[in-house]
Amino acid sequence: MTAQEKPVRSTGDYQAADAAHHIHAFLDQKALNAEGPRVIVRGEGLALWDNDGKRYLDGMSGLWCTNLGYGRKDLAAAASQQLEQLPYYNMFFHTTHPAVVELSELLFSLLPAHYSHAIYTNSGSEANEVLIRTVRRYWQILGKPQKKIMIGRWNGYHGSTLGATALGGMKFMHDMGGVIPDVAHIDEPYWFAHEGNLTPAEFGLRAARQLEEKILELGAENVAAFVAEPFQGAGGMIFPPESYWPEIQRICRQYDVLLCADEVIGGFGRTGEWFAHQHFGFEPDTLSIAKGLTSGYIPMGGLILSKRMAQVLVEQGGVFAHGLTYSGHPVAAAVAIANLKALRDEGIVSRVKHQTGPYLQRCLREVFGNHPLIGEVQGTGLVAALQFAEDKASRKRFANENDMAWRCRTIGFEEGLIIRSTLGRMIMAPALVASHADIDELVDKTRTAVDRTAREFGRL
Repeated sequence: MTAQEKPVRSTGDYQAADAAHHIHAFLDQKALNAEGPRVIVRGEGLALWDNDGKRYLDGMSGLWCTNLGYGRKDLAAAASQQLEQLPYYNMFFHTTHPAVVELSELLFSLLPAHYSHAIYTNSGSEANEVLIRTVRRYWQILGKPQKKIMIGRWNGYHGSTLGATALGGMKFMHDMGGVIPDVAHIDEPYWFAHEGNLTPAEFGLRAARQLEEKILELGAENVAAFVAEPFQGAGGMIFPPESYWPEIQRICRQYDVLLCADEVIGGFGRTGEWFAHQHFGFEPDTLSIAKGLTSGYIPMGGLILSKRMAQVLVEQGGVFAHGLTYSGHPVAAAVAIANLKALRDEGIVSRVKHQTGPYLQRCLREVFGNHPLIGEVQGTGLVAALQFAEDKASRKRFANENDMAWRCRTIGFEEGLIIRSTLGRMIMAPALVASHADIDELVDKTRTAVDRTAREFGRL
């Protein structure tokens, strides 16, 4: 029987089978089983269709990952060709293969010059898991094994494996067993929520100097690294003030603490720069990457190391006991090559910086700048957040902001739009290939969802 002849299963049939066998991410599974999940069956560009034929505009690039959108024939062809030639081999047993070598050559031609080595993984969570051991091994080699404390940020997110969960600052995940020793946290640079009477610049410095206070509290001789997203993704697309990152970098350099950027969401063009740290103007020692590396077409991640770190690990470290069965997988590497070439050769990153990114940001501020439900619009490039607020001038937030944002997200689905709610913020990150027409649809449908939410909660 061919694929065309295969009978289509009903949505209810898929939902029943899903309920029988799956535990979904970050949801009450019992409640989801009663409701039934959407069954997505096809994608093209920024559009998705469910099993009942309803079309959705994907305003979240899947999970911030389908940078090239859906239906790219070049990425599918790269995977198919590699599957036929060499579907799998590992990087153990003194072995490599052309696809991963060529990927690294291409990747490091796009990265700033002070990076030199990669450790490939299957996901961002694994990249951050590898990060913890790599940082601690680096300090061991330098004769400072006591430097092992990792400092992250509250409400930061670095994945859902044990180490990555501990490194992140989602307290409800910690409460479910997600803690390990020698991890500390400082506050997030969330000006709208925590500013007091400070200007953004003053607040940025105050938030950054919490790192210095924490380092001195723990002892600089014990602190290995500070790990953070350039902008907080799953925590609400929170963009720090301009004063924040230069001060963080100064503190890390002063106290000999590694500065590690989680670029899993921000990397590969999202802000209009190849990597988000370039937009914010700082120079990390490591980069955790995934998602946009392959545009989500196949799992792949990695940890990028500075020349400073790589030289120590390679020249002085001897055997580093790490490794994953699928590190540098040939098919994933081939897809990543096709993806990076498309982002580069089609001028997509440059277009986000100079055309579509500014257009999205301008449209959002024009539409929502004076909306009675919105207190602030944040973002750059093709990533943005709308902050719900009861009073914009005083930055007073709604007591039920989570309920309001969740309802807005649900209305979005009803209107054929996929955006995400996090706390009291509506967040979006469309594919980097979005046209002006795609952005118009995204903004129009978001306005409809926000307006409907405002009416339901008596704010419009």
